[in-house]
Amino acid sequence: MSGDGEIDRYAVVGNPVAHSLSPKIQTEFARQTGQRLSYEAIELPSDGFAAGISELQQQSFRGLNVTVPFKREAWELCHSLSERAEIAGAVNTLSLQVDGSIHGDNTDGIGLIRDLVDNLKIKIQSQNVLLLGAGGAVRGVLGPLLALSPAQLTIANRNLDRANALAGDFTSYGQIEVLSYTQLSNESYDLIINATAAGLSQQLPPIPASLLDPAVVCYDMMYDINKATSFVEWSTSRGVKQSFDGLGMLVEQAAEAFSLWRGVRPQTANLLRMLRTA
Repeated sequence: MSGDGEIDRYAVVGNPVAHSLSPKIQTEFARQTGQRLSYEAIELPSDGFAAGISELQQQSFRGLNVTVPFKREAWELCHSLSERAEIAGAVNTLSLQVDGSIHGDNTDGIGLIRDLVDNLKIKIQSQNVLLLGAGGAVRGVLGPLLALSPAQLTIANRNLDRANALAGDFTSYGQIEVLSYTQLSNESYDLIINATAAGLSQQLPPIPASLLDPAVVCYDMMYDINKATSFVEWSTSRGVKQSFDGLGMLVEQAAEAFSLWRGVRPQTANLLRMLRTA
């Protein structure tokens, strides 16, 4: 805590970032737990991440959430890393220390797991799981997913070299199968997680509709509080009974970051309900 009545400062940094729900979420966590802090959204230039972080350190910010496209740069900037950030090769939570050092963590994976397992009661152990995409979003969640012992974890991506390189980084944590989208036509899965950015442009990942059995669970890491994401809308229209967006993941990863900074864990259920019905 800051002295002399000062309020500790936090922010989410990204580009773009104006749309972020993080200020609303973290401000509610502070109210709920009685913590005195301020939280804002700050857009950094795409080529000015390190300089921007240095400036925020000089302004006595205590912690930062990091979003697209800076999670890898954040990882490289840190003086120390949590084990899960080290494994992920990406950082979404920075703790700015009084000695000028920066500690990095990654709460994306635990955020996804808490939403899937605790909130939505989705089983992962012994299930066939398909991850769509091979970018930073996948890198951040592979470790926690593998730790839950799925029967099979498959990555599908347009660029197989990139997907194979990613899978190779995680060989010590579990077996990962890599397929192209065209190789999925004869496969079946219990859980399909969309970690591509296709939804940003209202597009869909190019998976065959035959995968969308009514019993499969579909999960989109993207979210839109105003309407269903493209992936959720498409999978639901194809008869999928359980299709969810990533709002719960956003809230859960934010709660984990808050607890790292403040030493107290906020409750998420009421906030999630409030955001869904706002």
